Amino acid sequence: MATHNDLGRQGEALAKTYLEKAGYEIIDENWTYGKAEIDLIAYRNQTIIFVEVKTRSGNGFGEPEDFVDNRKQKLLAEAADEYIYLMNHQGEARFDIIAILFNRQNNHTLKHIEDAFWPSSSI
Repeated sequence: MATHNDLGRQGEALAKTYLEKAGYEIIDENWTYGKAEIDLIAYRNQTIIFVEVKTRSGNGFGEPEDFVDNRKQKLLAEAADEYIYLMNHQGEARFDIIAILFNRQNNHTLKHIEDAFWPSSSI
């Protein structure tokens, strides 16, 4: 198994724990639609939150959140539209990014960016 996959799974586990401790209810994990995968889908205050988790072992090429580009946002929006349709959700929705950065000592920082983007083709 590739190391980056292990790092990604570790990041998703950290993000899930963080959100649960902050009072979010995790309603789905690794939900796929077409070519998109939504890492975490949370619920809080009648809002569905679609969470993209980006984990990196360094920031030499940019911060983790910089890797949620327009193409990724469009894919996430399409998947979110389908999820909202299937769940018949009538409330609010938003897209968050959780950026996790590990250093060489395996310590990490976690940044939760609420309402990180709103794709024009979405909801």
